[in-house]
Amino acid sequence: MRRVLFVLALFTVLLPAIAQNDLDRWKERSSRTEIIRDEYGIPHIYGETDADAVFGMIYAQCEDDFNRVESNYIFSLGRKAEVEGIKELYADLRMKMYIDEAVVKEEYHNSPDWLKSLMDAWADGINYYLHTHPDVKPKLLTKFEPWMALTFSEGSIGGDIETISVNDLKDFYDKESHTGLVYQERDWDEEPRGSNGFAIAPKLSKSGNALLFINPHTSFYFRPEVHMVSEEGLNAYGAVTWGQFFIYQGFNEYNGWMHTSSKADAIDHFALTVEKRNNSYHYKFGGEWRPLKEKKVLTKYRDGNQILEREFTVYYSHHGPVIREEDGKWVAIALMVEREKALTQSYLRTKTKNHQEFKATMDLKTNSSNNTVYADRDGNIVYYHGNFIPVRDPKFGWRGVVDGSNPETDWKGLHEVDEMIYIENPENGWIQNCNSTPFTAAGPYSPVQADYPGYMAWDLENARGINAVRIMTGKKDYTMESLTKDVGYEPTLMAFEPIIPALLNAYEKLPEENDQKLKLKKPINAISQWDLKTGVSSVGTSLAVFWGNQLMAELRSLDRPWDAYIFDFIAENMDDQKMIDAFERAIDKLEEDFGTWNTAWGEINRFQRVTNEIQGQFFDELPSLPIGYNSSLWGSLAAYGSRSYPNTKKWYGNVGNSFVAVVEFGDKVKAKSLLAGGQSGNPFSPHFVDQAELYAEGIFKDVHYYKEDVKKNERRRYNPGQK
Repeated sequence: MRRVLFVLALFTVLLPAIAQNDLDRWKERSSRTEIIRDEYGIPHIYGETDADAVFGMIYAQCEDDFNRVESNYIFSLGRKAEVEGIKELYADLRMKMYIDEAVVKEEYHNSPDWLKSLMDAWADGINYYLHTHPDVKPKLLTKFEPWMALTFSEGSIGGDIETISVNDLKDFYDKESHTGLVYQERDWDEEPRGSNGFAIAPKLSKSGNALLFINPHTSFYFRPEVHMVSEEGLNAYGAVTWGQFFIYQGFNEYNGWMHTSSKADAIDHFALTVEKRNNSYHYKFGGEWRPLKEKKVLTKYRDGNQILEREFTVYYSHHGPVIREEDGKWVAIALMVEREKALTQSYLRTKTKNHQEFKATMDLKTNSSNNTVYADRDGNIVYYHGNFIPVRDPKFGWRGVVDGSNPETDWKGLHEVDEMIYIENPENGWIQNCNSTPFTAAGPYSPVQADYPGYMAWDLENARGINAVRIMTGKKDYTMESLTKDVGYEPTLMAFEPIIPALLNAYEKLPEENDQKLKLKKPINAISQWDLKTGVSSVGTSLAVFWGNQLMAELRSLDRPWDAYIFDFIAENMDDQKMIDAFERAIDKLEEDFGTWNTAWGEINRFQRVTNEIQGQFFDELPSLPIGYNSSLWGSLAAYGSRSYPNTKKWYGNVGNSFVAVVEFGDKVKAKSLLAGGQSGNPFSPHFVDQAELYAEGIFKDVHYYKEDVKKNERRRYNPGQK
């Protein structure tokens, strides 16, 4: 008993000492770190070491929006159900199939010291923020540990893992429980989440310097704008996914990088022939039967005021975990799981000084879901299509499920970067990628599709890519302003180029006294005169978009080849009467919601930010701004995904242009940028919507990259923790 009491007493004494040690370390880090906020609230972090800069950078993120920082890690740790209840349980199971706390902790301990120091600083920065802001109440994560940084090591949250169907997963592992529970899967046909990247060679720019246009299309407020500097060679500026400690899309003094979502094939599904042998499951592989590895996965979920536990037995083949049953076979998925290497690549790219160094980071091959558009001060422009591509036998149908019992379907290592689709300094002097085919990325100087296996690029041409090639072909004397206005914000909606003539042709075929012909005469005349350009005053845009939405609903019933350009397919294959009926429904919807079909796009399409909820709320009765941009689906390069909500008639944007930047790489780097809304997630902050009007007009603010410029525009200077 005495020994127990002694241990308890010692433990009680040690607790405050441990806490004091933490506090002393945090304060010491803070003394080496300075945050300067500029006129738009953008944090410029200066640290003695990279770790100090990471400490200040994540602290500043927490100041701006701790909720989003925490939410991203609740998701990446597979713990959403502990906050939101049973509906997230199977999404958590999906994540926990890959995130084993003991394994990730071991990966942290085995990481190189330099990377470990960054993870330590990251955890310190968040914990110091929570210590100095006791009024902030986390939903779940009251203490962040360094290893947690490895659970979210690549900037596209969810990424490959999100392709796994939660409902299929539940049906396989827990079909009889919560039978009425249906998870709202991500709709891959919804408003596209993609990006645009444009690079201009010196010979096409007025200044003789390379230019880069950085234009991710994400949900709004998904990434803030951050500048981080150290005395160890770090000086990176750009967009950071909330909670991460590296600039995901951005630039330094020497080069810049832009990622676009890729369909380079990084994931495969393997059908397994499974039998129960000696009381355990085995799967056939060649001439043998291999045991499926069984792993207990513990999940937790909130039920009222209590936290309940559910344990699942998850099965793994050598390909990866089993995720569903299909046609009597168990299906396993193979995808990239390289957390420490991915975090290394994500961070080190921000410190590269030339293309050779940048390419060395690409050789780590962990940027699995993205393409990369690159430019630098040496005048190089480069395109990488994908980054993690397994070597496969091309005789198999890799777009679908392959036979996992056949050893010939096994991955045979990874393609080297030089074997992937790659463009360096093309003769035409420009590169574009808009989540479109890489085989038009440099116009006639693009790679040739026949030179590569099909799985290298399932990407199809889209309306944005068609428009980008159209605009950029033959253009020269680029400036930062012309690259922005004439390319990045060029308003033509190329999707409607083939389908409006088909509509007009169908209309002309109607008999003169036909009711639809009489009813639709004026709106048909209006859309026939439309110049295909989206804008706030354009009625033609409203007609086209409402009609286009009706067509997309019709398209679901048509059997089309997977590789068909969708709008040519509609023009060539949709029944004339369906075209007319869809247009009539569009007119009826406009009249029902807005009183007349003759409604300008800006009256419908609005920007509003009144709350900071991750799933935003919108209100017609509150102020909003007209927006001329449009959905990337229709080819709007300046993407703006909007829709009406149950309580609104007007459409409000929630995805598309979020962080946008244009960069010129001369002797000194120059840049301009723009955020949707503003830097802060606090509705009472002056930086919650201070960029909204700029955003609506497409007017970029100057980026303050050099210390003297930061000082000139300084609004506040402080150390983390300082009031």
